[in-house]
Amino acid sequence: MKVTPRNINFRLVARLSGMLLLVMAMAMALPLAVSLHRGDGAQYGLLLSGLVLTAIGLLLRNIVGRNVSYELRERESFWITSVAWLVVPLAGALPYLFTGVLGTFTDAAFEAVSGFTTTGSSVVERPEEIPAGMLVWRAITQWIGGLGLILFIVAMLKRLNKGSLQLYSAEFSGTQQRKLHPHIAKSVSRMWRIYTIITLILLTLLVLAGNGVLDSFCLALSTVSTGGFMTAQYGLSGYSELTLSILTVFMFLSGVNVALLYNLFTFRWRQLRINHEFVLYAGIFLFASASCAVAFLAVGNGVGESVRYSLFHIASTISTCGFYTDAPVVWPFWVSAVTFMLVLVGASAGSTGGGLKLRRLMTLFIYLRNYLTRMVHPNVVFAVKIDHRVVPGDYVNKIFGFAFLYICFIIGGAFLLTFSGQSISEAFCYAAANISNLGPSPLINSMGANLDYALLPPLAKWTLMTLMLAGRLEIFALLAIVSPSYWRRR
Repeated sequence: MKVTPRNINFRLVARLSGMLLLVMAMAMALPLAVSLHRGDGAQYGLLLSGLVLTAIGLLLRNIVGRNVSYELRERESFWITSVAWLVVPLAGALPYLFTGVLGTFTDAAFEAVSGFTTTGSSVVERPEEIPAGMLVWRAITQWIGGLGLILFIVAMLKRLNKGSLQLYSAEFSGTQQRKLHPHIAKSVSRMWRIYTIITLILLTLLVLAGNGVLDSFCLALSTVSTGGFMTAQYGLSGYSELTLSILTVFMFLSGVNVALLYNLFTFRWRQLRINHEFVLYAGIFLFASASCAVAFLAVGNGVGESVRYSLFHIASTISTCGFYTDAPVVWPFWVSAVTFMLVLVGASAGSTGGGLKLRRLMTLFIYLRNYLTRMVHPNVVFAVKIDHRVVPGDYVNKIFGFAFLYICFIIGGAFLLTFSGQSISEAFCYAAANISNLGPSPLINSMGANLDYALLPPLAKWTLMTLMLAGRLEIFALLAIVSPSYWRRR
């Protein structure tokens, strides 16, 4: 039997999509309250957006998806993941339109997709001038998207049972995730609790460091989600050294597997030391920071400035957060080379960061090392092992496929961007930054590209949105439903 639209439980897809839209509507309550308190004029647009999403969400959940069967198979999991990551970000564009912050649907969609994918690329040229309620909404979109839209469903809906595993796998396609509990729903609930606790700790520290509550809230949500939206045109320039130091620590932590961070709260720190991916992540961070500090010193920058900026800059880059502040006057080429490599490498698997992810690269390296060894010693049998566990062969194959698709998307995206008037170097910088979900980083600017997203034509913006979604959705789920072989499966 071929897979046809009749074989897909679209009523379940509609019901779960409706639930996500209702969550979105509820998430607008806080921005609405802030706008009402500040009297910034955005309350009417936010209220209208919330009512529209509530109406659509109730229609999908209670009418289209009424009395639905909760039998969830792989086919539905791919559909739910893909539809959620397409519908929810586009729905999140409504507040930008209804409040008048952005004038076109393309710009509003770009801002919303960038937020939910935690890319941080922005067409808002002066964030400090938009209503406070909309600043809060921008931050919330990143925070919701940071851990994953689908994980909201998994945490809320225990009736999915085995289907939760399908959704969990689709959300983290191409990576193996460590569970915190044998039951997926409870494991995901713990991940959300950890995520929330880290956010509250950072928010408290930022307020104690002398920052305003609004700025602290937006920065905390942007940091923990590795989103990168900032509340001022010139990034974090003007913030105190204490604030930047706090953000450096939490940007680094946000690039760590959320499940692994559970060990910090249970005082099982040895688990961090024996985790190969974390050790490599920390090692790369320290080496890159030290080498960049030396490079800054070598061209005449001060010691304190070089060390502080290098730590901040590398933490921002490797976590794909994308925050930036005043850079040293002289920028050596070595820093550009190191940070461009980190854009592609990205953070740990299971973190809120983007990029290819370290665990995938570790697997590829070990496989290639074993392959070269077998060329010399053909009778030797090797297995790919990480953390003393054998990595299944089908997972290794999936990683090779993912890496190939990742490169193809960068090349294809850059090709399309050249039709929008971008030079080849600018096109590749745009493509690499956005598929890695590292939109606003000035390190790309230092390599010759001027990342002013507001000036891009619509074709370029929709191309970049596609790259953002491909990087955040991790490609496989979206490609699965448009593949002819998918519909020929029995």
